[in-house]
Amino acid sequence: MINKIVPSVAEALAGVRDGATVLIGGFGTAGIPTELIAALIEQGARDLVVVNNNAGNGDEGLAALLKTGRVRKVICSFPRQADSWVFDGLYRSGQIELELVPQGNLAERIRAAGAGIGAFFCPTGYGTELATGKETREIDGKPYVLEYPIHGDVALIKAEAGDRWGNLVYRKAARNFGPVMAMASKLTVASVHEIRELGELDPEAIVTPGIFVHRIVQVPRVATQGAGFRKEA
Repeated sequence: MINKIVPSVAEALAGVRDGATVLIGGFGTAGIPTELIAALIEQGARDLVVVNNNAGNGDEGLAALLKTGRVRKVICSFPRQADSWVFDGLYRSGQIELELVPQGNLAERIRAAGAGIGAFFCPTGYGTELATGKETREIDGKPYVLEYPIHGDVALIKAEAGDRWGNLVYRKAARNFGPVMAMASKLTVASVHEIRELGELDPEAIVTPGIFVHRIVQVPRVATQGAGFRKEA
């Protein structure tokens, strides 16, 4: 019997190795798998490459992972914002590497990994420092830059509900990078708020089929305040 549900976040993160490339869902503070990130911190893997839309907010979630000093490199679109002081400090002191990727390119590079595409040409970034050292080509009179897929060893994503086969549905903006990251990783771990019985999820509403998901763990809902941060107790 296929049953991808695991009893704890600790078990969900078992086996993540040092040096892994970890794709972490989230857009700003929407859809961040906070509980899975906390479990990764406890798990202890180091020398990680983290792929996310940004480089952490405040002192929680991804920022807390960066603060441990166990992330070697961040690949993201928005590394600096008003509350990115953890990343700012690490980067300015030379303790972390950054690969800056335009947001559309980031999504497509991850999607390409899941779709089995070897590389693709994209116009974004042409003529800027982001294209330095990359192959360029003119296609139909327009300049393009060659981009390569971003494959993940592990993907940590947040969904609204799932079943024991691993099928997932999302809640609004929390969907963001989750579907493409699930496709692009060797091991996909999803936190969900609800576990549904087989057949309860409308097949037309399933965004991520279970074939792309390896472990599911249920986590409680936590009330948040503005910008998605947890409310003080």
